[in-house]
Amino acid sequence: MKVYCFFRRFLDVVIALSLMVLLAPVLMVTALFIRVKLGSPILFCQLRPGLKGSPFKMYKFRTMLDQCDEAGVALSDDQRLTQFGKTLRSTSLDELPELYNVLKGDMSLIGPRPLLMEYLPLYNEKQKRRHDVRPGITGWAQVHGRNNLSWEEKFNYDVWYVDNYSFKVDIKIILLSIKAVLSREGVSAEGHVTVKKFMGNEK
Repeated sequence: MKVYCFFRRFLDVVIALSLMVLLAPVLMVTALFIRVKLGSPILFCQLRPGLKGSPFKMYKFRTMLDQCDEAGVALSDDQRLTQFGKTLRSTSLDELPELYNVLKGDMSLIGPRPLLMEYLPLYNEKQKRRHDVRPGITGWAQVHGRNNLSWEEKFNYDVWYVDNYSFKVDIKIILLSIKAVLSREGVSAEGHVTVKKFMGNEK
């Protein structure tokens, strides 16, 4: 397993760098459209928990408008998410800047998705184990329903991956991720434009 960890980091760097070069025209065109349709900034940057829960800055293409109510409070996601933003999310183009996070070592190509820092105190002991590996752009939960999963299901898939990741499993996730992106399934939870907020465990 340790040998594969080093090999996987090597693959992360090689593949992420290759994709950034190959997809450079897509990155530039996407950035231009965001600048025209949504304005500045082009990138969305937010602190997320990484390996062992250590915070890092995660980068994504911006998909929402910066709109607030009269009190200066940001409007809800469904009010700020435009049709253009929905297209970026459904095609997963908004995730491409995370390749930079992979190069930096904050993330891996494959692993549990980095969630919000505010969720850290809400995890039980089993759920905390999702941070025993680097977070990923795609993962075992993403290819089994993405945001259509319940939080419990999502965390169970994440912990399963921590216990069972291997070269064979990672290849399977890559192939299933391509299928998921092409089908555009599970982008948002039912009744939500993004994903339902995690409020903690009932038990």
